Amino acid sequence: MNDIPEFGLVIVGDEILSGKRADKHMPKVIELLGARGLQLAWAEYVGDAPERITATLRRAFDSSAVVFSCGGIGATPDDRTRQCAAQALGVPLRLHPEAEALIHERMQDVAREQGTPYEPDRADNVHRLNMGVFPEGARIIPNPYNKIPGFSVGHVHFTPGFPVMAWPMIEWVLDQQYVHLFRPGTWQERSVIVFGSMEAALTPLMEQVERDHPAIRVFSLPSVDHPQYGRHIDLGVKGAPQAVAPAYGQLLEGLKALGAQLGPELVR
Repeated sequence: MNDIPEFGLVIVGDEILSGKRADKHMPKVIELLGARGLQLAWAEYVGDAPERITATLRRAFDSSAVVFSCGGIGATPDDRTRQCAAQALGVPLRLHPEAEALIHERMQDVAREQGTPYEPDRADNVHRLNMGVFPEGARIIPNPYNKIPGFSVGHVHFTPGFPVMAWPMIEWVLDQQYVHLFRPGTWQERSVIVFGSMEAALTPLMEQVERDHPAIRVFSLPSVDHPQYGRHIDLGVKGAPQAVAPAYGQLLEGLKALGAQLGPELVR
């Protein structure tokens, strides 16, 4: 999988860091990537401070990772992602013509639904066009929920913070631009629940399995208050299925040789 770029996620908004809203994007993005045989490599949370957003996005643009950014692309004063993206790129903001047309369509739909005349020159409608002001050279991401688009610049993709909008937009980007990277069935995790053991005692075995099987990674997830298993370690290996099988077999044999108390085995 060395030919597959990393996938990253940026989540913007003071409301996440203050606890007013709980982030739902990261588990969903993990799910969307996993269904396509891909993995999330990293995620960052950043508040609404423009200098922090700009620095975060500059790193994203400078990287080779495919990055999704959720939040801050509206037209209120606390929505600064569009402006920060332009600053990070060193390009001006422009009203995207296709975004402009879509926003006008949305305003017409709302007027029709409310039974009111469509007034494109009304101050609030003119202001709504700011949601289509993107960094120069941006491409739009269609929004199936309300037509107000997101945008992409290179390998960085910007969606609203609302899950009902962001998730289908992220899925559209994946299926339209990265289908050549999909590797369904090429990643597997196999693990076993280990009772009554300390990680330090199992570390030499874990290190030996990684030395003998460099294509996989060993993971150890201890828990002290699991509702089903109580205190335990979820110990396993992850990687391509053909590499996982022999590595996991060695791990199991090593645990049995140590006299470890083993519980259920898990495959993900």
